[in-house]
Amino acid sequence: MDETWACVWKACGLGAAVLAGTGCEEALSQPPIREETAVQPSRAVEPTILDDRQIPYRADVVAAGLDVPWELVWAPDGRIFLTERPGTIRVMVQGVLQREPVISFPAPFVSEGEGGLLGLALDPDFAQNRFLYAYHTYREGNQIFNRVIRLREQNNRAAIDKVLIDRIPGGVIHNGGRIKIGPDRHLYITTGDGGVRQRAQDLSSLAGKILRIRLDGSIPPDNPFPGSPVYSYGHRNPQGLAWSPASGALYSSEHGPSGHDEINLIQPGANYGWPVIQGDEQAPGMRPPLVHSGSNTWAPAGMAFVNTGSWASQLLVANLRGEQVLKIALSAENPAVAGDVSAFYPGRFGRLRDVAAAPDGTLYLLTSNRDGRGAERPGDDKIIRLTPLR
Repeated sequence: MDETWACVWKACGLGAAVLAGTGCEEALSQPPIREETAVQPSRAVEPTILDDRQIPYRADVVAAGLDVPWELVWAPDGRIFLTERPGTIRVMVQGVLQREPVISFPAPFVSEGEGGLLGLALDPDFAQNRFLYAYHTYREGNQIFNRVIRLREQNNRAAIDKVLIDRIPGGVIHNGGRIKIGPDRHLYITTGDGGVRQRAQDLSSLAGKILRIRLDGSIPPDNPFPGSPVYSYGHRNPQGLAWSPASGALYSSEHGPSGHDEINLIQPGANYGWPVIQGDEQAPGMRPPLVHSGSNTWAPAGMAFVNTGSWASQLLVANLRGEQVLKIALSAENPAVAGDVSAFYPGRFGRLRDVAAAPDGTLYLLTSNRDGRGAERPGDDKIIRLTPLR
C-alpha cells in the first residue's frame, strides 16, 4: 500500500483531517450557480404506481444467495463487480457469480449497523490500470470511521493499493457510502452525519457531505471551498448519485429523519439544510429538495438514468423502505424542474438498495432483504436483471 500524507486542514483554515495526495492546493472560487437552476419551490409527491403493462422490461433473477449487496458496476470486458456489506467484493463472469471473492476485508474493517463495505467504482481507464475504488467502514479504538481506498485487480483478485481519503466520521447509522466517477473524471463521495446531526453544517467535518476528489486522492483546484474536498453540505444520509445524460446535472438521493426523503439537484458549494430544514421548509442560504416524500418514507438509495429506449433520460431511484423503484421525469432544459413521478414493482422484490444501467441498455436491481431491516425471502439477496422488451 502506498503511504498517505497528512494534509492538516487547520493550515488551510478548515480543521483537521487526513487526505491522501500530494498537498493542499489553492482552490478557485465557487463556480456560479446558473440562473435556470436557482432554488425552485420544493414539493411532496405521491408516486403513480405503474402496472406491468406500463413497464418496458422483463425482470429475471440472475444471481441469488448474496449477503447484503450494496453497489454493482461493469468492467469493459463485460464482468460485473459488486460489493457485499459484510466485507467482500464479488464478480460475475459471463453471467455467473463466482464463488471466490475478489477480496475480503480483514480488521480493522467492520460491518456494524449500516456500516461496512459500501460503494464501488471502476476507473475510467480500468482496462489499462485495473483500478477499483471502494468505500468502507473501520473501527479505531472506540471510534468508527469511513474511508475510500483504491484497489488494483488482476485475474479476479484485488489488493489495496492506496488510501485516498480517510477518517470520515461514521457510526452504526448514516454512513452515506455511494461513490461515483463523474463526467469530469473526479470521484464523488456521499457521507452521512454518522448520527451526529450538527456535523452536516460543519465545514471542518467530512460527515454529512458530498465530497469531490481527484482519482489520486488530491483536491481539485476548482472545488468550491479552498483546499477542501467538500462539494456540498447539509446532508443527513445521502445514498445515491447520478448525472443526467441530457443536461449534465448531478442529482442525489437522501434519507430524511422520518419521511421527508429527498431527491436533490446538487450544486457546488450549496447547503442542503440538514438539520435546520427539511421537506418544504426554507431558510436563507439553504436549498430545499427538488422533490420529497412528505410524511411517507421511501428510504431512497442507488440511482441511475436510463440510457436507451422509451424511458431514456428518466431517473430511477431504488427504495429500501418503499420497496419500489421511483421513476422521475426531469427537464433537460431546466434541471431544477421535476415532472411526473411514478413507481414500479412495489413490494415485489422487497427492499431495493441499488439500480444500475448497463451499457447495453439492461437495468439491474440489488435487493437488501438480509440487512436486518426487512423480511428475508427465499434466495435473498438477489441480483435482478431488467431486459428491455423489444
